[in-house]
Amino acid sequence: MGLIRRAVGRSGRGPAHPRFRTSVRWWIAGRTVHALLLMALGALAALSVLVAAAWTLTEDSPRSMAERFSNGERLLDLSLGVLRACVGTDSLDPEPDSTAHQLLATLASMTGALVPAVLLGIVLIKLFALRPFVWRRRASISHAWTADFPGYSRRHAGSDDAVIAVRFYNRFDNLSVVDLRARAHLRYLERSPHDGSLVIYKQWLKVLDAQGEPADERSWLAVERGAPFTVWIPVEAPVTALPFSRIQGKDLSGSSGVKLLVRLTARTVGLGTEVADECWFDLEGGDFELGRFVPLQPDLAKDVWRWEGWSDFDGLIRPGPDGDEPPDPPTRPAS
Repeated sequence: MGLIRRAVGRSGRGPAHPRFRTSVRWWIAGRTVHALLLMALGALAALSVLVAAAWTLTEDSPRSMAERFSNGERLLDLSLGVLRACVGTDSLDPEPDSTAHQLLATLASMTGALVPAVLLGIVLIKLFALRPFVWRRRASISHAWTADFPGYSRRHAGSDDAVIAVRFYNRFDNLSVVDLRARAHLRYLERSPHDGSLVIYKQWLKVLDAQGEPADERSWLAVERGAPFTVWIPVEAPVTALPFSRIQGKDLSGSSGVKLLVRLTARTVGLGTEVADECWFDLEGGDFELGRFVPLQPDLAKDVWRWEGWSDFDGLIRPGPDGDEPPDPPTRPAS
């Protein structure tokens, strides 16, 4: 600490930190098309009203200011005219000797020239910003024998250990996703043994692979449209109440800011691009719930969107008051 103080003292005051930049491209990519259109129309409408008000203030007229602004119909017509100019479909007719009107008309014309290009850029950003996955709002925690793997369920039939289930599905009807990989890690804060300051730690968690064995990642060859997929994360400890205090040997009783991250990476057929998505679950923010998720009932004779259970996708099957008994191990392979 002494060295740090001396270094700062020699250089005066150090540069301001932290330094952040906001990426407009990714901010746009995170908004919906409807929200972007509403914001664009709102901004143009607000600009039109301001230009119309400034136009009225600076016009050469014998009428008083009160008379000018009391004519609501004229102000509305003027605002609509400015709006048409701002989108490039009309132009304003400024007074010949009014510099203010010339400037306002130029502003409206420049806005009308730029708006189509900006809207085209927004459309292109949204077109190539693919986020194909919809996540179940909460991660469910149930007994380990409730996992959809016969071998894993059989081995934990007499165990009180729990397993976390995180569910998602591909929401695009015309987009094929392949080579999907899912990984999970834990992020938490603890005091440094050196000076007691808070330090951010991250720990990779094991997930169940296609055979129901703990592995670094879970992979799927293809992702059918609309079909739900589940990432199973063994807790390796009982969970009788929330928030849980132990996962895969890590004691969280002295930790804060505990969050679980599940990250997906895949490739798209046709586009040949890589897509990635992730979802954070806050241990103290109510993003976990005790119970098993409500399953869907696949019916190959129906379209996937008509499968029974979609209305309860975010629902939960809670354990009975006396606890549940593990059923006979399933004999069908896990999907």
